[in-house]
Amino acid sequence: MYTITDIVICEINSSILKYCGEKMDYEYILTRLSKMLSPKRLQHSIGVSKTAEEMAERFGGDKVKAGLAGLLHDAAREVPVADLLPRAQAFGIVVSDIEKAEPILLHAPISAKLAESKFNIHDAEILQAIFLHTTGGAHMSLLDKIIYLADVIEPGRNFGGLEEIRAMAHSDLDKALLLALDQSIAYILEEGGLIHPATIEARNDLLIKQRTPILHTT
Repeated sequence: MYTITDIVICEINSSILKYCGEKMDYEYILTRLSKMLSPKRLQHSIGVSKTAEEMAERFGGDKVKAGLAGLLHDAAREVPVADLLPRAQAFGIVVSDIEKAEPILLHAPISAKLAESKFNIHDAEILQAIFLHTTGGAHMSLLDKIIYLADVIEPGRNFGGLEEIRAMAHSDLDKALLLALDQSIAYILEEGGLIHPATIEARNDLLIKQRTPILHTT
């Protein structure tokens, strides 16, 4: 398990200053997040950030963007469930019937809004990756895939089938993502839950690309 002092994302103190264009450093983000998240959730976010950065390096992504998106992906995860729908509506987020029935899904788009409004993150790639980290979606970018998977495989996670996903994530991002989506869908079906259409779209998009690889790139 990582501790706050163990994690340094791309020499984050200088990278964020250059990237965000404001006086914001890693410790500042952690301090603000510590007031929004429980210690356990904060530790998870640090783990996702570190894992995302490692995956970005492995697959040719932007390590700073990956680190930031991973750190902020769950900024709204501990907003009370009863407050998620009103908060989403206040932000102007379009809410589907499934999200009304399962409001916990709204923590992802609300987290993207908080990253923008509270942490001055305006990069569209980072915000989209945070937005999609729970459901996935069609035509996911490299960063979208990295954040979705990092959330699944960070060191604090432990569930059946996880090691297979982790192993695949070292060599084939799309195959690892497909395994993660299949595992998520299987769990939801077993629990009798609602499957978000974006999750189906993400899975179908990956399968279509596998079957017609010459027509698609990551």
